[in-house]
Amino acid sequence: MLASMFVVGGLDSLRNPVGKVPAADDVAPKIAAKLPYLPEDTEQLVRINGAAQVGAGILLSLGRLPRVSALVLVLSTIPTTLAGHRFWEEDDPAARKAQRIHFFKNLGLLGGLMLAAVDTEGRPGLAWRAQHVTQHAARTSRRARRSAAREARLAAMSTRAKLPV
Repeated sequence: MLASMFVVGGLDSLRNPVGKVPAADDVAPKIAAKLPYLPEDTEQLVRINGAAQVGAGILLSLGRLPRVSALVLVLSTIPTTLAGHRFWEEDDPAARKAQRIHFFKNLGLLGGLMLAAVDTEGRPGLAWRAQHVTQHAARTSRRARRSAAREARLAAMSTRAKLPV
């Protein structure tokens, strides 16, 4: 369900990028200038963003690479929101209210995507695994030291037992 908004919106961006270009003109070229291999043409950037949303949205909805696809959608939603829903620049109260609603709707979608990006589906995450590997290594090291000390004591005791009295 979370992905549906991105598939529909992404398809619209692919089919009708011209309507989104004026809003994206303030944000898209600035982002493209900082990232290699992206074109500077705003219409192409809108199409690329739409394609990313469609692809990642479909993957997320199918449960394929959900963490990666959610992260792609997060990275796509931030510039989309900043470009398309600049409510603070609206003079008309009705338009300001509509843009504010869309801005906070996207903020809510970002929250859901962030949860999806860190969800491990019940499997331990990397932090948990790293912590438990470290703990296991520490336990193994302590056991090895105790075993070595025990063998040293036994060797010393056997050496003393062989000495003539």
